[in-house]
Amino acid sequence: MRLTGIAFDGRSSLAVWNERRQGWTLISELLKGCGDGYDNISITQLLSDESSGELGKISFADISAALEDVGNCQRNDVGVYCPGVNCEYGRLFSSPQKLLCVGLNYADHAKEFGDPLPDEPVIFNKAPSALSYSGAPIILPNQSNRVDYEGELVVVVGKEGRDIPEEFAMNYVAGYCCGNDVSARDWQKDKPAGQWFLGKSFDTFAPVGPCFVTADEVVDPNNLKIETRLNGQVMQSSNTSCFIFKIDRLISYLSQVMTLHVGDLIFTGTPNGVGDARKPPVYLKRGDRVEISVDKVGTLSNVVY
Repeated sequence: MRLTGIAFDGRSSLAVWNERRQGWTLISELLKGCGDGYDNISITQLLSDESSGELGKISFADISAALEDVGNCQRNDVGVYCPGVNCEYGRLFSSPQKLLCVGLNYADHAKEFGDPLPDEPVIFNKAPSALSYSGAPIILPNQSNRVDYEGELVVVVGKEGRDIPEEFAMNYVAGYCCGNDVSARDWQKDKPAGQWFLGKSFDTFAPVGPCFVTADEVVDPNNLKIETRLNGQVMQSSNTSCFIFKIDRLISYLSQVMTLHVGDLIFTGTPNGVGDARKPPVYLKRGDRVEISVDKVGTLSNVVY
């Protein structure tokens, strides 16, 4: 199943991909007659409801069944929305507890910065307030002159867990998104001791989207083509098969330290080709368009302001 946020008429609503009609159908329209309260539901809330297993809570099965019913009955009270035509993309997640990130998880990326390959995952985080979505602007802060892109596969946690064994770790994955770990390199590298958290946490520095794809639709997340384009030019091109640490290892490693909660996002690392490592360096400027594509997931697109 594929879900996204749809923005129109000044509001944002969750929608599901309608294969028969080749567009997005609002959950609120799909479940009309099942009760109120679906207009403002987010994927975070949907995952929490699914994880709780409580009666009366909406589930992916409910959405799937309703979508099938719409197809069979040809209901005319359900619209189809197409971003860029009659709507825009909107926010996917509401207030995730954690945006966790993995550094140097592709060997070629470590090499381009002259760093040794890590023996265990390199973990940092971004402030949840940096979270954004496809189509929203990446806003260049006045405090930085070296803002860079980092295309990544993002893992969405689907149930709470602590001390998760590696062999069971994939059971905790709800699905996947494309992500851009936008980074102010001058803050990350040149500030005293390196301000990784601050350099990664400016507002709008964590676009995620364009949709959320459930785990069952991605057979092998450790074997997906990933590509970043800047104004149409390919800047990063790799495959998640080049991960130094696979997703199950990352989840197990993180859960040794903290409880992973439903809706937490894990940025799994970026391949080589980032702007800061190029000669001469390439940094984001106003008017640029950054596109990040991940096979079987979609294409995240943001313009720089």
